[in-house]
Amino acid sequence: MPRMWWVVGVVVLAAIFSAYLGWTAQRVERLHTRAQSAERALDAHLLRRAAAAAVVAEQADSVELYAAARLALDAEPGERETAENDLTRQLRTVTLDPFDPAARTLIGTSRRVMLARQVHTDLVRDALSARRRIIVRLLGLPGRYPRPQYFDIVESALPDLPPLPVPVPAPAAAPAAEETRPVQAV
Repeated sequence: MPRMWWVVGVVVLAAIFSAYLGWTAQRVERLHTRAQSAERALDAHLLRRAAAAAVVAEQADSVELYAAARLALDAEPGERETAENDLTRQLRTVTLDPFDPAARTLIGTSRRVMLARQVHTDLVRDALSARRRIIVRLLGLPGRYPRPQYFDIVESALPDLPPLPVPVPAPAAAPAAEETRPVQAV
């Protein structure tokens, strides 16, 4: 009888260990997938910002800003960080009118870039932390995923967006008060 308890204990421990391994493998896969998705989202926001910067540059006749925006749009993956940092530096030199629709678009997309970069950085940090675990390295769990890379760009310091003026409707004319006559008792 005691021998059976050993077998049951070993089977239970093996089941717990295999559940832990399955959970760890799922976590590593999920973190890498999310980091790749965040990288794609960051790339999309960077492209939108560069396109909005090109529009603002055309309106302001800024050759340097337009060149930086075109370089950011056409940059290869290895040159992307440098091109985006150059674009950010050029954006800092331009005075933007917050009431201009193109400038508002640029300011909004720049904010989304910074938010997307922060999300990407957090997910890359988590994925790299999961990769460093001993059990993950021993079993080669992240083997089919490329090592996630940080995307370091300079924070843009664009002005705050003031609220757009909302037209206030003119007050409606009050209806003419009807003459009220006192009611006489009959």
